[in-house]
Amino acid sequence: MRHRREDELEGREIAELAALADGSLAPERRAALEARVAASPELANRLIEQQRAVALAQNAVNGVEAPVPLRARIEAQRAMRRVRVPRRLVLIGAPAIAAMAIGIGVVVFASGTSTERFHAALAATDLVPGAKGEATLTKTASGWRIELDATGLPRLGGGRFYEAWLRNTAGVLVPIGTFNEGPKVTLWAGVSPKDFRRLTVTRERADDEQASSGEKVLVGTVNTG
Repeated sequence: MRHRREDELEGREIAELAALADGSLAPERRAALEARVAASPELANRLIEQQRAVALAQNAVNGVEAPVPLRARIEAQRAMRRVRVPRRLVLIGAPAIAAMAIGIGVVVFASGTSTERFHAALAATDLVPGAKGEATLTKTASGWRIELDATGLPRLGGGRFYEAWLRNTAGVLVPIGTFNEGPKVTLWAGVSPKDFRRLTVTRERADDEQASSGEKVLVGTVNTG
């Protein structure tokens, strides 16, 4: 019985070290564990092993974007680990993590072969001459995820904001999201950029008017070729 309790304690400790290494350890546990690691060479060595394992796993999938369902499962599993740590998972080491990472990489590469992804370069208008931007549009199960990175746009607030749109050749505008400043903006579209190729960003104000203000600050065309 005593040995079983010691095994359980050791397993919990390893699990917490693994969580500390990958950044998923709950904040209220982090300071206490870091203090114990600083006072124990043995724990410090174990933490180094876990950090190497995490780095190995990250390198195995570096530059590869997992599909949305897979990423959701991974995040859900990390959240569950913050609540409870099943003992059958706590003794995972570098070889096991590497194998798991390679497995994930295979799934990602296999599913990524059919992923549609387009790009658009956005140019400034006379309203904000120094602005520019680029967008990456990726097809997902939920719709088209649009990663916009724009520079030179002054931050808007106080009921004022930027709004992005997709437009087709008939002039139909579809709003795809609002934001206050340009760097690292995530937008979503329920229409295909193959049909709605014109991407614009306008300045807007919170009011009863839902149509575009027409104050374009960035314009561009999605390259679907």
